Amino acid sequence: MLQKTLLRLIKAACLCLASAFGLIACAEERTPTTNDDTTMTNSDPSSLEIASFGAGCFWCVEAVFENLDGVQDVVSGYMGGEVKDPTYREVCTGTTGHAEITQITFDPAVISYETLLDWLWRSHNPTTLNQQGADKGTQYRSAIFYHSEAQRETAEASKAAAQKDFDRPIVTEITEASVFYPAEDYHQDYYRLNKAAPYCQMVIRPKLKKLDLE
Repeated sequence: MLQKTLLRLIKAACLCLASAFGLIACAEERTPTTNDDTTMTNSDPSSLEIASFGAGCFWCVEAVFENLDGVQDVVSGYMGGEVKDPTYREVCTGTTGHAEITQITFDPAVISYETLLDWLWRSHNPTTLNQQGADKGTQYRSAIFYHSEAQRETAEASKAAAQKDFDRPIVTEITEASVFYPAEDYHQDYYRLNKAAPYCQMVIRPKLKKLDLE
């Protein structure tokens, strides 16, 4: 209990520091970027596809998928709610209906959608309803937002196959993708830009090490 409380306080402190240094900005459309510090690659834009996953705090999820070969870009944001153009503060209330997600642009010739799903199951606990670790609320729900019927079928099959690896039922929702709202600028590439931050050192880095991604 003490550790969970400490992590919440650390995360809140990181957000306050970002605000104090003027890093908080209104959400806006981002141009996909590449990052020399990750394995993200450049591909023909016409061959790329999109995957949208929710697995708790998007800071952690983003850091995982940015490390995978075949991933072109990862953007943190919000999906699945009713409020237009929500802010982080609004989403955190749990009243907008949105989930914190990462929208992943990937090259299916290098990494398949099925492989991305495998990483999703490995990188979070899909059996805890509306919770990942110390983060609680519907905005932290485990979710797959599919962009085509093929993705829906692959997601359903992957979920069924992954169940054998968990003692409790997987509660991950699989729903059609809706409007995606990129999160505020200070949320993007959070781990890469803030590796010394306590939350990154205590939560994200150990996750990456466990997954052999760092």
